[in-house]
Amino acid sequence: MKIAVIGTGYVGLVSGTCFSDIGIDVTCVDIDQTKINNLKKGIIPIYEPGLSELVIRNTRKNRLHFSSNLQQTINECNIIFICVGTPENEDGSANLSNIMNVALSIGKSINNYSLIVTKSTVPVGTSKRIKKIIQKEIDKRGVPIQFDIVSNPEFLKEGAAINDFFKPDRIIIGTESERAKNILNKLYKPFTLNGHPIIFMDILSAEMTKYAANSMLATKISFMNDIANLCEKLGVNVDEVRKGIGSDPRIGNKFIYPGIGYGGSCFPKDVKAIIKTAENVQYDMRILKAVENINKDQKEILYQKIVDFFDGDIHYKTFTIWGLSFKPQTDDMREAPSLSLVKKLLKSNVKIKVYDPIAMEEAKKYLGEKVTYCDNEYSAIEESDAIIIATEWPEFKYPNWEKIQKLMKGNTIFDGRNIFPINSLKKYGFNYISIGRPIILNGKVQNNNIINSIQNS
Repeated sequence: MKIAVIGTGYVGLVSGTCFSDIGIDVTCVDIDQTKINNLKKGIIPIYEPGLSELVIRNTRKNRLHFSSNLQQTINECNIIFICVGTPENEDGSANLSNIMNVALSIGKSINNYSLIVTKSTVPVGTSKRIKKIIQKEIDKRGVPIQFDIVSNPEFLKEGAAINDFFKPDRIIIGTESERAKNILNKLYKPFTLNGHPIIFMDILSAEMTKYAANSMLATKISFMNDIANLCEKLGVNVDEVRKGIGSDPRIGNKFIYPGIGYGGSCFPKDVKAIIKTAENVQYDMRILKAVENINKDQKEILYQKIVDFFDGDIHYKTFTIWGLSFKPQTDDMREAPSLSLVKKLLKSNVKIKVYDPIAMEEAKKYLGEKVTYCDNEYSAIEESDAIIIATEWPEFKYPNWEKIQKLMKGNTIFDGRNIFPINSLKKYGFNYISIGRPIILNGKVQNNNIINSIQNS
């Protein structure tokens, strides 16, 4: 069994590497020759815990290969995974140009039976389009080559992708072919030994499952952020509410942490894509439109808290931002809430100092030299008026508060991820503003809210 993985982005590189680690011969293909040359040297284009070690190990064992020769790779492999990007168009729809170009190349190149597996996130009906393109090219060549199309969406969490691949919650496979089922059952058997299920379904349902899953998770995040904003108005601590509802097994305790919005390469574009898909069949996705609007507003909320705290006068102040990536354990800056915040602050002539354990180089592609990049979290806060926490990296959770007091010019912390217990900061005399929780001013909890105002009027 030989596998070709087309696309060496996040999904392709993780998938190809993990398949090779169980002994399968894998060739990852990309049109970017520089990326291929770097991968052959063990230089990884993305940060994902554990990935670099796996790539180097399996390359040395001659199980994992990298190539820019698509035709040759396709001819040598009998399973072809399509893992190219599907970025969003201006109207929110998924850009399928990469997918269709790959389908065209496959149709021109395959000489024997091939199983073509779409792992890229694609709108419902895309696999049928891929099949038509491949068949059309085969017909042009006048050769009787058989192939099957399968939808096999990925459910990898950035920062935990290796574990997710080896220990999946479920493996979704959309196919109408018994031959394809048998091949993929064999391929995925090592990943199902602990009882993780393979769920077979039709292709359209598999494509829809990916979008529905990401949209549901995005909905939980936006819902919790909406609740947190209401909690602030009513003087309620959202931490207690989260514990209360999270203990209900029908709800669960995952994805109900309030913050400053979701980002990354999946949720924003996938929510937009399913909304656009619905519009194409004259259906209005009312809940997901609200999810998207809430998330857009939530990315602005920390900026507004900063402006309100300083009574609108933030010009020429110095602010430190801890964390830039959209989530910890990744360097992914796509749709990161920190970008929205920096953009707004820069318009107010604020000096911004930033630190992120992993994403600094990636952040420079988005921020350029508009901010000051620092070596660590403490050098970043020197002479700063306030600390702003935009990503919940573990190393930020237990800082040296005495050291911070000495280095900072101000004494205010804006926590967009609620990483500190409220009571832990009171003794240090900080001003502490978080999401959906009581405000601490000079080390004292404030109870200013609408309910108290009504009761005292």
